[in-house]
Amino acid sequence: MEEKDKQVKRKIIHIDMDAFYASVEQRDFPEYRGLPLVVGGLPEGRGGVVATASYEARKFGIRSAMSSKQALQLCPHAIFVRPRFAAYKEVSQKIREIFGRYTDLIEPLSLDEAYLDVTDDKRDIGSAIEIAQQIKQAIKDELNLTASAGVSVNKFVAKIASDIKKPDGLTFIGPSSIETFMENLPVEKFYGVGKVTADKMKKQGLFTGADLKKLSRDEMINRFGKAGGFYYNIVRGIDDREVQPHRETKSMGAEDTFAYDLTGADEMHAELEKIAKTVHDRLLRYQLKGRTITLKIKYSDFRQITRSQSLPNCVNDMGTILNISKTLLATTDIENSRIRLLGITVSNFLPAEVKVKAQSDQLSLFED
Repeated sequence: MEEKDKQVKRKIIHIDMDAFYASVEQRDFPEYRGLPLVVGGLPEGRGGVVATASYEARKFGIRSAMSSKQALQLCPHAIFVRPRFAAYKEVSQKIREIFGRYTDLIEPLSLDEAYLDVTDDKRDIGSAIEIAQQIKQAIKDELNLTASAGVSVNKFVAKIASDIKKPDGLTFIGPSSIETFMENLPVEKFYGVGKVTADKMKKQGLFTGADLKKLSRDEMINRFGKAGGFYYNIVRGIDDREVQPHRETKSMGAEDTFAYDLTGADEMHAELEKIAKTVHDRLLRYQLKGRTITLKIKYSDFRQITRSQSLPNCVNDMGTILNISKTLLATTDIENSRIRLLGITVSNFLPAEVKVKAQSDQLSLFED
């Protein structure tokens, strides 16, 4: 009880920009305003993937991570544009400056969303709701964009709350309302519960938080592994995770989706060399070395596999990264494959070598 009381005193805000990439495009290019706009890969040729869509496009059922060809079928008059990540990052930095007027406890999750702990705010406002309103207004006045906010006593509930009244919404879920809110929440709305887990839960007769709440901690862990313990706490409104201004980097990598399917080893090796160079440069930038190298492969039919190898010593040199990646690739059926994406990740850093990496440096392709 003492731990829960301590938790209730926290004031957490989750800010989530509304259709961020698309909204920046519509702000910067007036001809796109009011029209169904899709940011991502173009539908011509083999097509790409939707990064995000304007609210006008979402009315036709277009969603992030959908193929651009499918998006075009849903809305033949949609406008497709490629992402301008440099522009989005610049706007994101300005949003971060607005956050910094109220607190230094800011945990960016991507370019367009962040947690803020305003328990002790810089301006002595005292009310998290008032701070959220001021932040939303500043973003609107200074950047001509809208954001949605969720306010609660922990990160999990604040994040769910920010999605309730999108776009341009603000939702507060207070301590006395949390358990009832969580009990009524469909399992697929739980942050961290993907489609596969949600389907697994439903097959077991678990449709809402109330259903999950009937299970003991041991039952939850037996059914859903380590995440079961997290779900057990969350459905009771317990989330003790702190807002972390900086988080340790646990892995670093790069990947590329190709304009055409790769069908030969020479093509694959050439692309792996480019990706390995990018990973190598990033590791040097953050002075990191890792023991585990993971190769990600996505085929033309969207089937995806990973292959990993752990080494006795930590490395960051391009030669080792590239050679291990080629070796991992050779363990797959190269000759009969059509590859659409390759990725390389280095992980398993030694604790003494792990450096803090500002999360605002990260680019996230897909938006909710």
